[in-house]
Amino acid sequence: MSTDRILIHGLQVAPLLADFVKLELLPLLDMREERFWRHFAELVSTFTPRNTRLLTRRDALQQEIDQWHRRQEGQSRDIDDYRSFLQKIGYLEDPPEDFQVTTANIDTEIAEVAGPQLVVPVKNARFALNATNARWGSLYDALYGSDAISESDGADRGSSYNPVRGAKVVEFARRFLDEACPLENGSFANAERFAVVDGSLQVTVSGAATMLEDRSRFRGYRGEPAAPSAILLCNHGLHIEIQLDRKSAVGSLDQAGVRDILLEAALTTIQDCEDSVAAVDAGDKVAVYRNWLGLIQGNLTETFSKNGEQHTRILNLDRDYIDPQGNKLQLPGRSLLLVRNVGHLMRNEAILDGAGEPVYEGLMDAMITCAIASLDIRGRSLLTNSRAGSIYVVKPKMHGPEEVGFTCDLMAGVEEALDLKENTIKLGIMDEERRTTLNLKACIGRARDRVMFINTGFLDRTGDEIHTSMEAGPMIPKTAMKDSTWIKAYEDHNVDVGLACGLPGHAQIGKGMWAMPDLMARMLEEKIGHPRSGASTAWVPSPTAAVLHAIHYHQVDVRSCQQRLASREPASLDDLLSIPLLADPGELDEAAVQRELDNNAQGILGYVVRWINQGIGCSKVPDINDIGLMEDRATLRISSQHIANWLHHGLCTEQQVRDTLERMAAVVDQQNAGDPDYLPMTPNLQVSIAFQAACDLVFKGTRQPNGYTEPLLHSRRLEFKRHRQSAR
Repeated sequence: MSTDRILIHGLQVAPLLADFVKLELLPLLDMREERFWRHFAELVSTFTPRNTRLLTRRDALQQEIDQWHRRQEGQSRDIDDYRSFLQKIGYLEDPPEDFQVTTANIDTEIAEVAGPQLVVPVKNARFALNATNARWGSLYDALYGSDAISESDGADRGSSYNPVRGAKVVEFARRFLDEACPLENGSFANAERFAVVDGSLQVTVSGAATMLEDRSRFRGYRGEPAAPSAILLCNHGLHIEIQLDRKSAVGSLDQAGVRDILLEAALTTIQDCEDSVAAVDAGDKVAVYRNWLGLIQGNLTETFSKNGEQHTRILNLDRDYIDPQGNKLQLPGRSLLLVRNVGHLMRNEAILDGAGEPVYEGLMDAMITCAIASLDIRGRSLLTNSRAGSIYVVKPKMHGPEEVGFTCDLMAGVEEALDLKENTIKLGIMDEERRTTLNLKACIGRARDRVMFINTGFLDRTGDEIHTSMEAGPMIPKTAMKDSTWIKAYEDHNVDVGLACGLPGHAQIGKGMWAMPDLMARMLEEKIGHPRSGASTAWVPSPTAAVLHAIHYHQVDVRSCQQRLASREPASLDDLLSIPLLADPGELDEAAVQRELDNNAQGILGYVVRWINQGIGCSKVPDINDIGLMEDRATLRISSQHIANWLHHGLCTEQQVRDTLERMAAVVDQQNAGDPDYLPMTPNLQVSIAFQAACDLVFKGTRQPNGYTEPLLHSRRLEFKRHRQSAR
């Protein structure tokens, strides 16, 4: 045993983590240190062998699939033969009999109301706070500060307030009100006065009083009935607050005194310990857990400097109103928080087990994040998260029903260890691995009394699609993936299965991330497709995006869409099994191949250099055209696997890929030239640990377990940390 570790119940715990648990967590839980670690040691002993077997099973299945594809080389692949083969090896399982999920004690934000979902790295306190507070957001600010409002005809954003742009914002916002909560007569654009009369909202429009078409959409107010300071409306379960103040800078220019319109936006937020976080050792994990603890306790703060001034972020309080009957009404002021644990693959040296091996990080996350979250349901927090008394854990990268069952058993073990009621811990199943997609009904069945969330994740799912079928042949270009047969089937299948299993009223059906945070006008045009597809939530990259995406849930009645979609023909299994191969590799000329390599290599390097050198797990990385894209390990997985696939099948050479990586390293260095903390990879690429990590991800890509990037990233990040420490 290393002398700098603390030995407790056969575990060797890094002092930083041991002190966090002993001094910061357990006093709040009123639990003795000996008991906590005894229970955790029992979980490690029970679940480590099972975890290992699951990973061994993954590898064995992949080897059999690789061999099958090699045997088919040069032949036409018959879909019936392929399906039969997958069934024979147990990759494709028989679906269970029809059932309905029974998940109970679910908050309305998950069970009933459709709306945006933020995903944020919990390791970054400022981002975590901003996301939690994004339950409510200014529509005026979101429109004015983004490209959702065109800069044409003198409406540029500029460095100071532009009244032309402001007028366009107000016009957009009034049009939104007309669509979401229409008046009996006239338009909100001509509103002159708001008042509450006999429990109803009265709006004076062009000198005449009118009411809402649907008076039930008026939910409350703040201030005096004759001259309220805020009006609360509701449409499709989402609230809208019209703020009134004729003395304010904006309200003084408005004939009705409207100074802003707030939208209830990010109903839920996933505080992420996984893909958007770089956490490789005890120090990193403590930073993650400490921020999660602060969010649950309600006392997390972050002070930062902006434009030369100091600012401090704290968590918002709940919002108080008077309802139409004159009673007090309180609405949540913060997003309902879910926590995403890591998957089953990685181990972490923060704790060593009895054999001196690093424990599986997923076991550590389960025990500690749930122990922290239990403070909320025990009533030991300053602010409330779950009003239904549940803990919400999103579990990524599970491969098939057996792994979902393992997670449910682990959650049951954690509940017992923490003296929680059965099924207190709810499970979010991320449908982002091919074996889970093909067996989704069985996966949900294993968690039918815990499931609170399923979603599609295009990027990780594509990375797994490429790696699983690595030996089948060269893949189509990455940009063509979204138009491929399997993608449409995958997106539809997730909704089909979720509806058939009765998720509405019990769980979210979600869709993936909008990855271009600067292109909000395009998001407004395209992302409405998610609620129309039957999804009750979809991921957004920022509070601004959450506000704008909330508009879509006012425009679309998701529950009606789900009822209509429930009777459609389910997505085809054969389409799901369709591999996105190039019909003719010769159809791509040299220039097309090089463009694809440039784009992938630039994205890989732009993300990896910050991950390795700065420990930043989620970045807005400029692409080859300088468009900022949100990058995390999921985007890295698809880019690295795609190059590895083309290299494996001879569409490019190793030297060509190396030359591309070297050329793109210089591009990435230039794109980051304005960052004082950035460590350039050039001119000495051979000593750049970040550059070597990027090369590993490509040249060793075919050998990585399921194409995951974590093993190489963690190894290189630890190497960088050791190198930096020795240089001091």
